[in-house]
Amino acid sequence: MAVSYMDFTSPNVQFWYDVNTNTTFKKDNRNFINTLSIEQLNTLGNVSLLDIYLSRSNVVEPHIHQNASELVYCISGSAVVSIINPFTKKLLNFPIQPGQVANVPQGWPHYEIATVDNTHLLAIFDAPVPEFIGYSDMLRLTPPGVLAHTYCLNEQMVKETLAPITDTTVIGPPANCQPQQMTREPEAGQPYYYPYPNEPQNYGPFGPFGPQPYPQQQHPKAFGHLQQPNPPYFF
Repeated sequence: MAVSYMDFTSPNVQFWYDVNTNTTFKKDNRNFINTLSIEQLNTLGNVSLLDIYLSRSNVVEPHIHQNASELVYCISGSAVVSIINPFTKKLLNFPIQPGQVANVPQGWPHYEIATVDNTHLLAIFDAPVPEFIGYSDMLRLTPPGVLAHTYCLNEQMVKETLAPITDTTVIGPPANCQPQQMTREPEAGQPYYYPYPNEPQNYGPFGPFGPQPYPQQQHPKAFGHLQQPNPPYFF
């Protein structure tokens, strides 16, 4: 419903707005978010939206909306909406294509990853302004010593790992992403998990077709960052 205090006889009443003019986050020309809330259109009432454009493998970072439920509608392309159910302690993954939706209850942790280029999503909220808390803020603002003490971790390693997170990510990976190489060797007898060349759907230990390991002798090197064309969405 429209806001009860709106004076519809006012010369300032607004019924039309061009969402393309309000880009609130831009990673690059293929990954950005436009926003419409009561701050742009004062007759909206308890509804708002994010107009989301993503290229393949880009992620709207894990986050929560503490004041609103979210309905994610796929306009074009395809994406996976992943939700953590706080009651069952389960990660739920919902692939969506044009015309399909996924619903995120208020306050539930979730993220969206594009599985093809030119993905266009519309996120609709039951609040006049959707509030956003990204995991990047929780990680970068929580002292490393607190994380290390709470979860029995190495404080120096936590500090070094989280050091690159200096701002709210929103759409990841960041444009300047240069992942660190992993030095851990796989356990004896364990296969290496690498994406199949030219077969981006058969990747990783948690890909849609289950484990797809290469024989170890084909990749005689330590685990490193996998430059995957389309990383697994089952994190």
